[in-house]
Amino acid sequence: MTLSIAFRRNVAPALGVTGVRMLALTLRVHREEAMVTSLWREGTPMIYAAWHGRILLLPYLYGWRRAHVLASRSNDGELVSRFVRSFGLETVRGSSSRGGVEALRLLAHSLGQGHDAVVVPDGPRGPRETVKPGLIALARLSGAPIVPVALGASRAWRLRSWDEFRIPKPFARCVVRFGEPIRVPSTADRAAQEAARKDVESAMRALSWQVDEEAVA
Repeated sequence: MTLSIAFRRNVAPALGVTGVRMLALTLRVHREEAMVTSLWREGTPMIYAAWHGRILLLPYLYGWRRAHVLASRSNDGELVSRFVRSFGLETVRGSSSRGGVEALRLLAHSLGQGHDAVVVPDGPRGPRETVKPGLIALARLSGAPIVPVALGASRAWRLRSWDEFRIPKPFARCVVRFGEPIRVPSTADRAAQEAARKDVESAMRALSWQVDEEAVA
């Protein structure tokens, strides 16, 4: 392993964790969790769905849920795995192109054991804010509800990346909101699964717009 690769795998995630913790201390975060509090209380496992460009603070805010996160098998996926594990999350490795079926089976198993799952449905490479079928397949297979989640900031840097990755600026006001749970019946055929995919995508886009509006209000 070269020095540059070793730095990326070992030092970069640690720096990222420290940076997020320091940034979070400056932020004013308003949480809207009404849609999930009763499910948390009942111990219902859920599939949280968040856009790739808005995930930075979510492990810090909700790592205590000890959810299992789907991360790709790429080098970037390894960085993500090390980053989220620092906040208490577990990772399942796979993507739509590499090990996807096995990863979905492992996530479905963890949901069956009572763990929450996190899926970034437009990751790891886009298209941006487009839900891929794997999320719907996981919900159908596991019976767990899909819960959209979004975080908006009153002021943020937006990177020139495919996902327009957002980094809240220090002292910004942030709003995190959970959407209404969406269930996919185990008997759903292809047409019903596609309808559910569109419903989830629309709900996630609407939720993103909502938190952006609330953050600057």
